[in-house]
Amino acid sequence: MKTKIGVAVAGCGRIAHMRHAPEYNNNPCAQIQGFYDYDAARAKELTEQYGGKTYKTFEELIADPSVDAVSICTPNFLHVEHSIAAMKAGKDVLCEKPMAPTSQQAQIMIDVHRETGRLLMPGHSQRFVRTHIRAKELLEAGIIGKILSVQTNFKHMGPESWSVEKGATWFFSKDKASFGVLGDLGSHKFDLLRYLLADEIDSIFASLYTLDKRNLDGNLIDLEDNAVCIFKMHSGVPGIMNVSWTNYGLEDNSTIIYGTDGTMRIFASERGDIVVDLRDGTSVHYHISPMSTNTNQLSSGIIDAFIEAVLNGTEPPVTGIDGRNALACLEAARKSFVTGTWVKLLY
Repeated sequence: MKTKIGVAVAGCGRIAHMRHAPEYNNNPCAQIQGFYDYDAARAKELTEQYGGKTYKTFEELIADPSVDAVSICTPNFLHVEHSIAAMKAGKDVLCEKPMAPTSQQAQIMIDVHRETGRLLMPGHSQRFVRTHIRAKELLEAGIIGKILSVQTNFKHMGPESWSVEKGATWFFSKDKASFGVLGDLGSHKFDLLRYLLADEIDSIFASLYTLDKRNLDGNLIDLEDNAVCIFKMHSGVPGIMNVSWTNYGLEDNSTIIYGTDGTMRIFASERGDIVVDLRDGTSVHYHISPMSTNTNQLSSGIIDAFIEAVLNGTEPPVTGIDGRNALACLEAARKSFVTGTWVKLLY
């Protein structure tokens, strides 16, 4: 059994700089073999910092026998092509979210994963936040009784403040991103809700807005920069999700869960990372871990989980089905906005 996994990163944007490269570098069981980006200078910058090879093409990367696993950090529209090619070349794959432009394409990726036997892990990182892990444990222990409803937010000032492509980021291109804030932030929150509640989303009603984000020509982008989704879980629990690229203040990544015995606030109170206010008037505060933000990036835990799964040959803690189901939520939200009706999800 291998003790070190040879890894390579395809796509050298901000997520590779802030998460994949440094977290692979810090994992004693990972050995960085190199980087690829269509802009060779970006790949070279990471190679100079972390070692390995600057690949001229993606094909060269997946042909390298020293590479056991690949992080797909390219723009969304390339995720399917790159992930499938890597799996067919015998590489395990960690693919950034959303894992595909459509749930149907995500299913094709899952089919290739099953055919090749290679790992396919989407980059849904919020379930690895230690505070969220503890919140799930508390919910399963029944600390607030039966869950009645939930609300969650993810709001920051937009990807142009984060992307290496300042102002002209691919996140604003429908052809490259497929979704706007829904894909960027909503995919995180839908996955988190599925994780925390151990439940699937049954139906959605959504309103999408383009309020402030503009292309270099001064015109509003053709993707949503704000979204509000009302939803119902299979269990009947109702909820609301609000995601935004136009929060020009402090980042908001909060979740509040209401139960028959009390309320749980996750990253939603200055009193603690988790604050439980019980029906009898007592409160419990938990100080566990801060939430990573665009301006304060913390170790995500997802790279370590991926390497562990590759080493052990086990199913990763986030699967292709998780990624596909999160995408189904995004598609349902968009369809709801277009039709003006509730949309039931068919997984």
